[in-house]
Parts: sequence; structure tokens; C-alpha cells
Amino acid sequence: MICFRLRYIVPLMRDFDLIGEFKMESIDIVGKTKEDASLPKATMTKIIKEMLPPDVRVARDTQDLLIECCVEFINLVSSESNEVCSREDKRTIAPEHVLKALQVLGFGEYIEDVYAAYEQHKLETMDTVRSGKLSNVAEMTEEEALAEQQRMFAEARARMNGVATVVKPPPPEVGSSLEGNS
Repeated sequence: MICFRLRYIVPLMRDFDLIGEFKMESIDIVGKTKEDASLPKATMTKIIKEMLPPDVRVARDTQDLLIECCVEFINLVSSESNEVCSREDKRTIAPEHVLKALQVLGFGEYIEDVYAAYEQHKLETMDTVRSGKLSNVAEMTEEEALAEQQRMFAEARARMNGVATVVKPPPPEVGSSLEGNS
């Protein structure tokens, strides 16, 4: 038996009428109608294929239908999250608003997985910032920041010109400051 993870999409099927036509009302989403909102087709196709056994193929119409369902799901959760946010007199939708929206919409069984994914995202984001170039910005003096900026510009110019050498930052001078250079 082919196990297809439609359990994420099936609750959205209530938006389909009996003959299978998708009912979409036009609502303005940042200057676009719902019909204009979409997800990257290639990425979604890849996700769909990864969810299926290798010997199963999916018709293009089915892929399009699944993508429409995903868009509708995102619109549904976004709209409810916005309402939860508004009820709390907040102006920015926070992760807690999304979790509450999932509960209100009847997707409570997914909250634990969504929260785990959110926590994982936070950890990955924090690791990236810590290990990246932004980690020591607050510790830099203005002079060091300017030198770092110049080094980065030089690296970018070298890459753009096809030069393989990397410009190394000059060693910091002990005791130098911006006031001493004026």
C-alpha cells in the first residue's frame, strides 16, 4: 500500500465542492489576489517526490492541486494568526500566534511538531549568526569595523575580477584609535 502523507492536506479538502473544483474567493494579499499567490513549483515538486516511494509518479494536475492546497493552507493559517494577533492588540505576528491559530483551526495535533521545527530553526539561525561574520561586530571598534569592511570590499572585487587570491586583514595595531588619527 502506498503511504502518501496527505494527512497534512486532507483537512483542506473541505474547500473543494463535490465535483472537485477548487473554490477560491478573491482576497487582497499585499496587492495580489489569492490566485496570484503561489509557491515555487520546482521546490514543491521536489518535496512531493521526496515524500513518495521512488516507484510512484504523480500527475502534473495532482502536483498543481497539492500546491494550491498548500497555498490555501498557508493563507488559512496566516489569516487566523493575524486575527489572533489582532485580538491581543499586537502588530506583529509571533510564533505563538501561529501555534494558537493552528489550535483554533483544528490542527492541534501538529503543534508539537511545528514547535519543534521552530526551535530547530532558532538554533540553526543562532549558530549561523554566531559562526558568521556578524558574531563579533559588537566587539569591534569603529576602526576595526572600517578595516573589515575594506577587506570584504577587496575580497568581493577580487571575486568579481576572477582573482583567486584572498586579501588578508591587516593585523590590528595596538593602541591606535580614531581620535589619534584626526
